[in-house]
Amino acid sequence: MSLDILGNVARDTAVLRARLATLTRQSADGLRSPQLGDLGPEVPRLISLRGEVARREAYSSSMDQALGRTGVMQEALGRLTAIAREFHSTVTTRITSLDPHSLATVQAQARAALTEVAHLLNTQHAGEYLFGGTDLARAPVPDPEGLATGQMAQDVATAIGNLGTADAATVSAATKGVAQSTTAGITPFSAFLTADEALAAADREARRGVPSADGEVIGYGIKANANAAATSAGETTGSWARDLMRGLMSLAALTPAQMTASPLEFDRLVGTIRDGFRSAETALGEEAGALGHVEARMQTARARHGQLSAVMESQLADIQYVDMAETLSLLQATKTTLEASYRAIGTLSELRLVNFLR
Repeated sequence: MSLDILGNVARDTAVLRARLATLTRQSADGLRSPQLGDLGPEVPRLISLRGEVARREAYSSSMDQALGRTGVMQEALGRLTAIAREFHSTVTTRITSLDPHSLATVQAQARAALTEVAHLLNTQHAGEYLFGGTDLARAPVPDPEGLATGQMAQDVATAIGNLGTADAATVSAATKGVAQSTTAGITPFSAFLTADEALAAADREARRGVPSADGEVIGYGIKANANAAATSAGETTGSWARDLMRGLMSLAALTPAQMTASPLEFDRLVGTIRDGFRSAETALGEEAGALGHVEARMQTARARHGQLSAVMESQLADIQYVDMAETLSLLQATKTTLEASYRAIGTLSELRLVNFLR
């Protein structure tokens, strides 16, 4: 009989040792089991939750990167807006045929601003050109330093030089035509952007965007040669970038001689140039505002993914992890029970030895 009892106690002790090993490991890593198969009927749900969390983390990561890009784009748009505002509200308001000296520094200011505009349109983030559409590796304005002396600037200067023999309206129409040109060698924009612009609207590449959910893409890209969300109005080429370039090139080409030769037409032309800067300033404000709404959508979507991921992480924890307080309590209880079992084995062994000696 004592042999049977000893065998039963030994088997119970082996079970306790296995349980102690499991609890000791669980108290160290917190996992119910390192083996997926040990989780039984919860495995399908666990796999589904893991996949859902990973998917939402991927969406959030993509939007984090996109928000980094849009933040840099907003800085560039802000500076472009400031340039348009400066020439609309300050520089052109000082130019008048009544003051021959009012052009003294304007040409240099315009050329410097023109170069800055080109560099702003070539803004990069993490090695990517942000205003080049999907052509991330090549500058949307290939020759920013040469923009003030390039073919477009020369053609605008030629049109401005006709003031006097042609009225302001005719000269303005000519400069608009030059600014709107997509002819290689005249347009300052990259071959990629120019080729895309030459396509029918339906065939042009989609605005660069970021996936925010299954089947949902938030567009945020802006191309240097075309408005994205803004609609240019008034004295405009239809593009705030072209309006800026056209206005700056026109100012750089004006001469004091034109003031005295055709004062009335000169003032009219300056007024038209000023209106072009106003159009660019307004459209840039709309572009920045629209991009701000896009950023808000991304932030909302990212927050939603984060909240849902937190809920699913909690559900995953219930499947994968033990209750640490309960585990530590069971560990202590198991240690106590195992010690008692060892004592019982010792006592039974002594009784067997006494019986044997009898």
